[in-house]
Amino acid sequence: MTQLRGAAHPGRAEAGRTEGRSTFATEDWWAVWIGFGLVAIAYVAFAAGGTIKPLAVAPAKWSALSSVAADLGSHGLSYLALWAVFALLFGVSIASQGGSVLRFVGAFAVLFVASTLMFAFGAWTQSLHYNLEPPLVALAVGLLVSNVFGVPEWLKPALRVELFIKVGIVLLGATLPLTLLVWAGPVAFGQATIVSLVTFFTIFAVARWAGLEPRFAAVLGVGGAVCGVSAAIAVAGAVRAKREHASVAITVVVVWAIAMVFALPFAAQALGLSTGVAGAWIGTSEFADAAGIAAAQAYSDLARHSGGAIVGLPEASVQAFTVMKVIGRDAWIGIWAFVLALVATSRWNDESDGIRTRTRAGEIWARFPKFVIGFIAASALVTWVASHYSSGDYRTIVTPAFVAPITTLRVWAFTFCFLSIGLTTRFASLAKAGKKPLAAFAAGVVVNVVVGYLLSAHVFAQYWDRLAK
Repeated sequence: MTQLRGAAHPGRAEAGRTEGRSTFATEDWWAVWIGFGLVAIAYVAFAAGGTIKPLAVAPAKWSALSSVAADLGSHGLSYLALWAVFALLFGVSIASQGGSVLRFVGAFAVLFVASTLMFAFGAWTQSLHYNLEPPLVALAVGLLVSNVFGVPEWLKPALRVELFIKVGIVLLGATLPLTLLVWAGPVAFGQATIVSLVTFFTIFAVARWAGLEPRFAAVLGVGGAVCGVSAAIAVAGAVRAKREHASVAITVVVVWAIAMVFALPFAAQALGLSTGVAGAWIGTSEFADAAGIAAAQAYSDLARHSGGAIVGLPEASVQAFTVMKVIGRDAWIGIWAFVLALVATSRWNDESDGIRTRTRAGEIWARFPKFVIGFIAASALVTWVASHYSSGDYRTIVTPAFVAPITTLRVWAFTFCFLSIGLTTRFASLAKAGKKPLAAFAAGVVVNVVVGYLLSAHVFAQYWDRLAK
């Protein structure tokens, strides 16, 4: 079975060869140059009073086919420009590694059109209602095509899973400034830290006890401990997990996230929680931002129509969720990616062969996924920018002009990636995962919900209640 890295664990000789290669001839470093380069361009435009929004185009929300057709048609030149930029950047990377640019560009045109359709489907109001984000839709469609119709040979040069996912992870760093931790406050960060650590080690321990590989266990663990899909993507790349491991983890995360959308608001109402406490509990118990916001908004609506039976301002549930999940927990993506990358490169490389050896520092660096450095650099740049603004100004000034376009480019990269994963994955490989991943993640869910409730409704209840007044 293939890995996100695209090969078996590198040995000592391979590590030395990789280290000796030019930084312009390795996929990891190209992900850094491409991802951080796009972030830097976005910053230059922002600093000059502009934005790269015209390039970072995406389908608008729609409810009728005529609307989406008109939207795509009116932005045709922007989509063409975006394809050209991606094709140029990815093409140069592939050429530096000895690949055929012509074969890639032609196939990538088809992949881009297909991804645009996936993006448009994700912007459908019904898709938004059911949390069907473009990367998830792309994965499902890719799996369907691969397993029912098969993939033509001429399209395969464009299915650059590793390159797409690594660029997307670097762009992800630009959407998570460390300043958010300061704005969240010590209580929110402390609660996020407790939940993240307890949930991760629960899932990891159960998964390892069940016999799952450590890389797979790490992807599952972070998927439950932090931000579901994004965390699973980032850590799968950082530890060089197998492609099917990322797919299984994401599937489990989405299933539980959707279940929690319906369960948490009504559970909070039955427990008589205030809007602030309920929002914090949802923030510690949900596994995807979109699903969590839906659950928090649902509780807000329940409070608004409860006639005072639910204590607190209705909007406090969404505010508490945002502080707890979007700011507090999501910031752990970078921490887990960096730490687990170090662990994977120094401790897990030889385990598949039944041999565990002590790895030298130089080999750790040679094996270390360099795109994680790009993630940290992008986060540091945005952190520096955010430090010049208040939390409110960051949301109203920096986010729309600087961060939002980068987020759009990130979604494009992840859509390319997951469409490619689907097109190169067979259901047989997913079926081999069995019930063990589901059981391990379920154990984390139980711990997550219980610990989150105790922290939100008892230990830190006064803090969250203040948001509701």
